[in-house]
Amino acid sequence: MKRLKNIHFVQSFRILLIGTCLCWSGFALAGGQQEEVLAASVQTSMQKSISDTASPEPIFVSEEEKMRWLTEMSARLAKRLPDTRDRVDFLKTVYYEAQRAGLDPQLVLGLIEVESAFRKYAVSSVGARGFMQVMPFWVNQIGTSEQNLFHLRTNLRYGCTILRHYLDIEKGDLYRALGRYNGSLGRPEYPNMVRAAWEKKWNFKKTQQVAQTQPILASAEHAVSR
Repeated sequence: MKRLKNIHFVQSFRILLIGTCLCWSGFALAGGQQEEVLAASVQTSMQKSISDTASPEPIFVSEEEKMRWLTEMSARLAKRLPDTRDRVDFLKTVYYEAQRAGLDPQLVLGLIEVESAFRKYAVSSVGARGFMQVMPFWVNQIGTSEQNLFHLRTNLRYGCTILRHYLDIEKGDLYRALGRYNGSLGRPEYPNMVRAAWEKKWNFKKTQQVAQTQPILASAEHAVSR
């Protein structure tokens, strides 16, 4: 009996040690997309989506709505990304890339929280990289060799394009699309985690009311847009 307790203690300690090492080394404990053969038309369409170099400036209903969204999301993200300018740049890029791919920006924020905990240089045990944990094989399939998956805009462009691709495959079924994105199709844990983060932490209700914005955020937004 005593020996069994000792074995259990050693196993628990090893799990704790591995988890600690992964956290300190920047690893993400997410799964990865599965490499597949793409139809020529799909590959061409995705390549076009990746290569488009339009300016990443999000489009809102109004300037007031833009500042309210940035203010609310920035406040929630402050602990993860302390630098105000970097945080606003990140949020504007998320909104633009999500909008461009026909995705809810808050859904993308929820996915990033689950995938990488907002760590730019996160690497999973299977090699997925960056904020949205993009698998490197996608660069060979739809991108070019000089593209860096740790680059903010490149990572978000790939991640949003890939999730859009999976949504199209699954005919709009978000549950199954998220399962594909994480390489866990058919299992509920990952889709449920993303949905919970999306709905509970990153939910945003649009309104016509003008919200009071923080001067520091307005200054940072102006600096990023220059």
